Amino acid sequence: MGDRRTKLLHGLVWNKAAPADVLLRLLGHEDEWLGRAVARRAVLPQEVIEAVLVHPDRRVRAAFAENGAADPDQRARLVDDPSPGVHLALAWGPQAYRQPVPPLPDRAYERLLDHPRSLVRQELLVWSAVPAHILVGLADHEDPVLRKAACGAWDRLADAARERLLHDEDRSVRRAAAVRVCPEDAERTTWLVGELSGQPEDLWTLHEVLTSGRLDRELAEALVEEDEYRAQIAANPSLPPDLVARLAVDPEPRVRLQVSARPELTESERAAVEYTVDTEDRLPALGWVWERRADAAFLRRCARSAHTWLRRSAAICPGLPADAVELLAQDEDFAVRLLLAEFHPEPPPELLLDLYLNGTHRAVLMLITRPGFPTAGLAARFGDSPDPEHRRLAYGTRSWSRSCSTASPATRRPATRPPGTPGSRWPGSASCSSIPTTRRRPPPRPIPRFPPRTCACSWTGRRCRKSR
Repeated sequence: MGDRRTKLLHGLVWNKAAPADVLLRLLGHEDEWLGRAVARRAVLPQEVIEAVLVHPDRRVRAAFAENGAADPDQRARLVDDPSPGVHLALAWGPQAYRQPVPPLPDRAYERLLDHPRSLVRQELLVWSAVPAHILVGLADHEDPVLRKAACGAWDRLADAARERLLHDEDRSVRRAAAVRVCPEDAERTTWLVGELSGQPEDLWTLHEVLTSGRLDRELAEALVEEDEYRAQIAANPSLPPDLVARLAVDPEPRVRLQVSARPELTESERAAVEYTVDTEDRLPALGWVWERRADAAFLRRCARSAHTWLRRSAAICPGLPADAVELLAQDEDFAVRLLLAEFHPEPPPELLLDLYLNGTHRAVLMLITRPGFPTAGLAARFGDSPDPEHRRLAYGTRSWSRSCSTASPATRRPATRPPGTPGSRWPGSASCSSIPTTRRRPPPRPIPRFPPRTCACSWTGRRCRKSR
């Protein structure tokens, strides 16, 4: 098959208007990529779904298992698939970028948690957001891995179940239960620090304990003397005020940064701490801001804060009021604007377009999938642009019109790669790992209102599945 025809088929598979008979032909095509791409489509006719579920290539069925846009009831039918590899893909589940994925039916979780292969059970608990009511039922399971998972639904567990987990015969289960109570239990915090210190595999858990566990005076004084722990301790809400003041002038910049973002400080007290937040700094959302994510008045104050970390944390909160959204959409910090575009349920359309066209970080490629991305008028606006990325945007939206088709061949040809095809930078079906870190093109001229700014790395601090 010629290369040009292959590219056309790769583009056709993402055409929303492609009828069922065309999708079925693509599903059976000799190009294996096409079958998997069909299974990943956001919308599939029922007859195509039936063909996917019995497709002879298990990779096609596995692709459907990981399709976050598919009906969970349809995906759940794959628990009866003959291939353990498909069961593993179903357990792994969709890894949708910044998008919630509806849960599977309860019966699917029950089947996967009872799977004969331990890897399937473990992957389900690690990667899938198993509903809390399912986790509650695991508190007395014979498998300690599943009892440990039950601690993830701690607030829903009965008191008797909590006590059993806190005194479980398995050490890992006891640790997981202790982590849930250590914010109110200084004795268990001390025990956990001793248990987890020096264990590389427990580094993330230790970090959680140091930042949130209740500290008695003796442990707090010991930890502020440790270079490797001071940054975590500086964020702990139970740290005595005199030790907070001591860490506020610590020679280590990241320790001072943590102190500057403590919830009890006023704006003037934050300003008195010598700290910096660079564009490239990866900072997790502040837990105390996220806890008040529905408090409009509080989020308004965070959005107006001089502290970049507070503004970044407010940007991801769904309860951010409209006036604060407008303010953060023009923030001087690129990460604030990107996080707002990624997380807010109604991001400003011009912000999405500006970041998509002017940003160089790979995350901006996904903004075209966000609600409210402005597609109307893009053909007339960018159809004859000298920038191929602008033209590709014009060709790939539903606003495509005769103005695009009549553009001169000199400006039209480089932009005609179909969205989602190999070699195209369109989000399409590309996984996060396949998207380049930077987009290899010079920054285009800015759209009025939002000037181009330097890009940054990921700022939420959340780990992707590739790094765990």
